[in-house]
Amino acid sequence: MNIKSNFSFSILLLIMAALLLAACGGGTSDTGGAAEAPAAPADESAAETGESAAEAPSGEAVTIRYTLWDSAQQPAYELCAAAFTEANPNIIVQVEQAGWDDYWNTIQTGFVSGDTPDVFTDHLAKYPEFAAKEQIVDIQPLVERDSVDTGIYIEGLADLWVREGKRYGLPKDWDTIAVVYNADMLAAAGIDPAVMESWTWNPQDGGSFEETIAQLTLDENGNNGLSPDFDKDNVEQYGFIHQGSGGFSGQTQWSHFAASNGFKFTDGPWATHYYYDDPKLAETLDWYVGLIEKGFAPPLADVSSLGAQQLVISGKGAMTTDGSWQIGNFVDNATFEVGFGLLPVGPEGRKSMFNGLADSIYIGTEHMEEAWEWVKFAASPECANIVGDTGIVFPAIQSGVERSLAVREERGIDVSAYTEEALDPQGTFLFPITDNGAEISAIMDPTMDSIVLGQVDAATALQEANEQVNALFE
Repeated sequence: MNIKSNFSFSILLLIMAALLLAACGGGTSDTGGAAEAPAAPADESAAETGESAAEAPSGEAVTIRYTLWDSAQQPAYELCAAAFTEANPNIIVQVEQAGWDDYWNTIQTGFVSGDTPDVFTDHLAKYPEFAAKEQIVDIQPLVERDSVDTGIYIEGLADLWVREGKRYGLPKDWDTIAVVYNADMLAAAGIDPAVMESWTWNPQDGGSFEETIAQLTLDENGNNGLSPDFDKDNVEQYGFIHQGSGGFSGQTQWSHFAASNGFKFTDGPWATHYYYDDPKLAETLDWYVGLIEKGFAPPLADVSSLGAQQLVISGKGAMTTDGSWQIGNFVDNATFEVGFGLLPVGPEGRKSMFNGLADSIYIGTEHMEEAWEWVKFAASPECANIVGDTGIVFPAIQSGVERSLAVREERGIDVSAYTEEALDPQGTFLFPITDNGAEISAIMDPTMDSIVLGQVDAATALQEANEQVNALFE
């Protein structure tokens, strides 16, 4: 199956319908509540008795722990948990949250200590290792037992969580990358956001994209980056806030530039060979680092210590590239008008990484049935509608996408940059899904740090790192 083609075609149909409904004011109820969906019995005995298969034999309530890393999504899933418990009074879902690094450290140490939450939000970069070590549950037998319809998700999305007939999650959402900008800074510089419809990028001179970045960069004397008097050592306003070195995937950092320059990570899901040594990636990173050297973007240390989002929100920079899951963060916390624009068109077109999340069940859970019931609900149309009504992310089910778009439309927030990129049949590429994710990260993360810090030659460092990465598969 061509997963990439299925994504493009399915998202095209999904978003066209969703945008039409949003424009017509449809997709949300008068009360803003989620549409109710009848719960299917988990097995034939439950159907005969009318009792929930997840009900504890003693009739006492069971508490299961559910954890995620995105604090913005926590309130939405707390609403889902409340709706779930209302329908399943004997199951209480305790929603927990931790930041990205702490989150995965907790999961990993929990596997060793036996204290991992019953259910946790999983990532395409992480689950292959967990599956290989048999730390998460193959839910395919449960999917078949309960006749769960995986066809309700965007076509191909559910397949990302399947390997050799085993399934390790049900999809929750999808995302793309776009440009986030400070509309006030663009206006002050006399730049019409419409430039983003057709701006271009290349690794040699950055194209009209870099020209715009330079125009938006100001030194302490008010000179912009196009002026011969520009002082790169005393910058007051950066034209571009990069997202850091990006590690092995560069999802919000450099992946879109590299892919638009012709780079690809692998030949597809479960491939055993990486192409980090491609000169197209090296020249992309040389350009990326060049923005820092020219004074158009902040040093890596500033981004690492303060965070790219905070630098933009605090007014230190005019633009950044970020994922659709960050829309709410920028809109809710910025004191200026936030806009969302298309990524620039590179030599090989406009490209955005496409990614999605799912929930996995810890193999050591003492409440397997209860955990499974929650996983089903968290990936159901009812929960997707609840999440969609918050406008935080694009759920993996069409009705949730429609609600999310409608909420943003009501608030006057134009997020079409994210959906337009998803609409383009050639506009997205998948997050790399392979074995040895932790080992690859251990090799590529410091390599990318050293490149962005200007400590090593990109081409040489990438050649050496790529040999180490591919040796993992031998």
